[in-house]
Amino acid sequence: MAIIDDGQCFVCGKNNKNGLQLSFTSSGGKSLSEFTLKSNFQGYKNIIHGGLITAILDEAMIYAAMSEKCNPVTAEITVRFKHPLSAGQAATVEAELTRKTDRLVEAKARITELISGTLVAEATSKMIPLKKYP
Repeated sequence: MAIIDDGQCFVCGKNNKNGLQLSFTSSGGKSLSEFTLKSNFQGYKNIIHGGLITAILDEAMIYAAMSEKCNPVTAEITVRFKHPLSAGQAATVEAELTRKTDRLVEAKARITELISGTLVAEATSKMIPLKKYP
């Protein structure tokens, strides 16, 4: 299966005007992004939707893997929500690889409020590396 980045990724795609358009820095099996989501991404009033929190955690773990020349797809993700993220609240997502083999890559990630440092959510994932790295 060929994985092609056409800039339309909902989380990081720069060509997706309806997406989050997050920018990640990544190296050495780690990734980081700072972001602020508006109320159009809320579930309940003024609370960012949990599905978007999950998508951001997933993307950060993928970026951590890609920084180590791995091109994976997510096979499993487990998320623990700790505190609501308010619309308009600046936050960071950080991820790092915890295990890498030829057949399985594992990572962990967390989102925290930028100013207070409050933990919003944390996740772990298992990813399957594809045969070729682009």
